[in-house]
Amino acid sequence: MANNTTETLIGGAVLAVALGFLVYLNQSTGVSATAGAHELKASFRSVEGITVGTDVRMAGVKIGTVTGIDLDTRTYRAMTRFTVPSDLELSTDSQALISSEGLLGGAFLEVVPGGAPDNLGPGEEIVDTQSAVSLVTLLLKFVGGSGEK
Repeated sequence: MANNTTETLIGGAVLAVALGFLVYLNQSTGVSATAGAHELKASFRSVEGITVGTDVRMAGVKIGTVTGIDLDTRTYRAMTRFTVPSDLELSTDSQALISSEGLLGGAFLEVVPGGAPDNLGPGEEIVDTQSAVSLVTLLLKFVGGSGEK
């Protein structure tokens, strides 16, 4: 009987630690940050380095996540969907850029606010976008030279 009680207590402790870990993980990664958020769209020539779940940042602060990436077969561009807080008012001339954390760092979607008087609503598209800059392409241009002096 004492053996069953010990096993039950140890099992309960393991479950409590696992639950605590899940709560900590949820809070530290912002997985549940979609509550109070709305989705916006942006079309890019290339989304190299961006996947579903990638951070959306403004001024270096995480404000959302990429929720979907699809190929627009009409324009052959990557249509990206991402969340931002619903209380964040972005003007219609805001920009969406694919930026890098450094030379070898990961990529993230950066939102740069504009100054237009009209704001984007849920589901609307940021038109002014800049795709990722390929490091290999830049190195090839540098090594190959442009022929100009």
